[in-house]
Amino acid sequence: MDENKNNQVPTEAGTAGEAQPEVTALQAEIDKWKALSRKNEDRFKQASTELDGFRKSQMTDTETAIEAAKVEARNAALSEVGIRLVDAELRAASSAAGVTLPGAEFLNLGSFLGEDGNPDSARIEAFASSLPKPSSEPTYAQNIGLGRQGGPAAGQLTREDLSRMSPREINEARKAGKCDALMRGEI
Repeated sequence: MDENKNNQVPTEAGTAGEAQPEVTALQAEIDKWKALSRKNEDRFKQASTELDGFRKSQMTDTETAIEAAKVEARNAALSEVGIRLVDAELRAASSAAGVTLPGAEFLNLGSFLGEDGNPDSARIEAFASSLPKPSSEPTYAQNIGLGRQGGPAAGQLTREDLSRMSPREINEARKAGKCDALMRGEI
């Protein structure tokens, strides 16, 4: 009979009251396992550091020199490839920010490398965002007597337009320069 009670589907009234303690208990269990996991990670890091220290203390002079040469060769290779990666990341960051990069000959690309020889994304993003955005306005003044601006009929009236206008409107348009192309025979 007790088995039937455990196998019965709980009603909605019964689950609402029971759900809250279950969620709290599950959250407490999750927090406990997270804490244990972090504790184990810290122990692993500490043990790895001790093991590396022990290995280094047991190395002979030649093994130490070989290890130093490996590290130096790795850093040299990373710095060569790192410059190319920095250049690529700078181009990507500048295009995403909508700015124009100065020429590569004016940039010290090595300054964007991190300690490990890899590109430092934070420095690259900061540099790209510090560049001035190109303005959408022309760099020189417009309409300063440089000649005709726009097409020959821009803002000009045609004979058809004049046929629908009164003489007073035609005189005003002529004074405003809207009949110039018609008077020169361009239209």
